Amino acid sequence: MPAPLPAFFKAQESVTQGSANGVDYTAHAGTLIVHPKDWDDATEPKGDKKDEQAIAAMFYVAYFKNGADPQQRPITFLYNGGPGSSTLWLHMGAFGPRRVITPDNQHAPAAPYKVVNNDYSLIDASDLVFIDAPGTGFSRIAGKDKEKAFYGVDPDAYAFTSFISQFLAKYGRWNSPKYLFGESYGTPRSAVVANELATERNIDLNGVMLLSQILNFDLSADRPEFNPGVDLPYQIALPTYAATAWYHKKLPPNAPKDFNKLINDVQSFAMGEYGLALQRGSDLGPSWRKEIINKLHMYTGLPEWYINKANLRIDGGEFEKSLEGVNDMTVGRLDTRFTGPTLDPLSERSDYDPQSAAISSAYTSAFNDYARKTLKFGGDENYNPEIPLFRFWDFKHQAPGVERALRGSTNVMPDLANAMKYNPNLKILLTGGYFDLATPYYEGWYEMHHLQIPPSLQKNIQYHYFQSGHMVYAHEESLKELHDAAAAFIRSTDNVQ
Repeated sequence: MPAPLPAFFKAQESVTQGSANGVDYTAHAGTLIVHPKDWDDATEPKGDKKDEQAIAAMFYVAYFKNGADPQQRPITFLYNGGPGSSTLWLHMGAFGPRRVITPDNQHAPAAPYKVVNNDYSLIDASDLVFIDAPGTGFSRIAGKDKEKAFYGVDPDAYAFTSFISQFLAKYGRWNSPKYLFGESYGTPRSAVVANELATERNIDLNGVMLLSQILNFDLSADRPEFNPGVDLPYQIALPTYAATAWYHKKLPPNAPKDFNKLINDVQSFAMGEYGLALQRGSDLGPSWRKEIINKLHMYTGLPEWYINKANLRIDGGEFEKSLEGVNDMTVGRLDTRFTGPTLDPLSERSDYDPQSAAISSAYTSAFNDYARKTLKFGGDENYNPEIPLFRFWDFKHQAPGVERALRGSTNVMPDLANAMKYNPNLKILLTGGYFDLATPYYEGWYEMHHLQIPPSLQKNIQYHYFQSGHMVYAHEESLKELHDAAAAFIRSTDNVQ
């Protein structure tokens, strides 16, 4: 006989009061029970078989403005990515009522960490629901084949779609203006969830906010050499290389000094002359090759011999390891403003991410303390900031109009396009940091300009970029800009009279 499920697999809730950014709120910290797609509550097994079914208890923290009319008050569902990341980063770094302070571009000293009232909490514009993906944070999974039931592009999106639907019912928010805010892997999740909500559950969203976007994994700057013949990742990453070299003062004297001019010049070069040269492959002549090498040196600061040896194609990890050269320092992946000692000076590419190493302890410690002392939730349960899912995540995806899930690199651009066509009033806000090599900002721009949507729907997409990294909010000035952009986006699309 299977062991009974732990108490965590029952809906829980802790209710507390607080105030942030001029708003008094009620906080609900709890869990909702979610089942995989093939579960049918009309024929739910009884007895022993019931405990064998896969099940997820998804943890959330919701902040509701006191005294607000739910039909006039927007609600935003927020989540980080990974896959395998909890949402403590957006919660404690961006929009929650409390914010942990970390240095702008260097390793944070060890505890105690400074946690302050968050003057940039998005609670001034919307109620907020921070959600931990199955298995992360205080979320838990159990039952037969539980990993298969929740760890993949499509089962993960279904879990979030189910959670949102349940949440709207539990708290009576069906008639509220509704938004998604996804960061990193949370952006492909948002594309699929937005489409599923509209087409399968008849839930139209007012808007989707995307931070540090990647919808087509064939465009990733991480190891594109394993996909030879596809050169777009090198082109799309080049503006971030240039921004990084500018920040670290590695550009040669003939490079543009003004940041905006530099970025515009590199974008034009990347999608023009550089792209044409890469397309020529082995037919690229020596004189043209030398000209491209000279320009890549001007825009990246990398040595000409290195660019030539790399066959004009430098991936993200190689750039992170090589920019500082003989200094034996590595620049960050999530935020290239950060640097840290190179773990192996003889390695070909970066062995770790200096920004992640610099701030993770502060965020983890701050949220664990906040959850138990302020939200009164968690007790002696372990909070999992991240779990190692990427290497066995099921990246197969069944796109709209396709009969079955397809193998290969995930591409959810069709999902976002379908959601926008199904609901032509749906608005999109794309945000990102110039110093992000995990999901280069120009990748998101490229994806949006290649969505299969009518030209008239392109006006539904807004763009906002910041001189920060993947976690834009880790830079306080950029956090203020991000808050203002998100708040303005909500207020312009909430349909509240």
